[in-house]
Amino acid sequence: MIHYSIEELLKNNQSWAAQKRALEPGYFEELSAGQKPPYLYVGCSDSRMPLTRYTQTEPGEIFVHRNIANQVSLTDINFLSVLDYAVFHLQVQHIIVCGHYDCGGITAALEGSTTGLVDNWVNPIRELYFQNQSEIDCLSTREKRINRLAELNVIAQVKNLYQTSILRKCMRENNAPQIHGWVLNLKTGLIQDMKIKTSIWGLYTPNSELLSSSTSNNFER
Repeated sequence: MIHYSIEELLKNNQSWAAQKRALEPGYFEELSAGQKPPYLYVGCSDSRMPLTRYTQTEPGEIFVHRNIANQVSLTDINFLSVLDYAVFHLQVQHIIVCGHYDCGGITAALEGSTTGLVDNWVNPIRELYFQNQSEIDCLSTREKRINRLAELNVIAQVKNLYQTSILRKCMRENNAPQIHGWVLNLKTGLIQDMKIKTSIWGLYTPNSELLSSSTSNNFER
């Protein structure tokens, strides 16, 4: 794999910008006018995971938050700020949680091979492993165990999205974005839509309905 020097990175940028201007003279003027992306991507910090490359999307199409092992942490003010801005200001229509096979964060959580802050960060994934240990341990290879935990982690993070006050507010107002759980196979470059059924987490009963139900029950008694 080629690794460019800092100077080469800057030259690559100049070349790319010149090519863009040649193909679309107004490209950067339009890009600088503002953003209205339809997607929020919550992905892994892994250097192999720039989703724009795998989906052939352009700057301005995907709002991005990335961290180790694509976690939706309910105490991470950085993530929650990104989610708030994406949902209420950019009004994204879709939120994509995308993990990947051969994930270092998943491996570290499964095998307990980290220390320090990274160990703290992946601890929720380690707990996820313990919750699903019988299923994961019976898999025949290390690769299958790591990749299955990566899938379960995506499901867990999609569920966590529905625990945020931001998504709950959207559901109360009946304008929540669609949530998607994906896994990228680095060996093929292909994305698998896990087709996670989110309806059980997205259910919301307005207070008025709860009050009506409670009143009705009282009358029945």
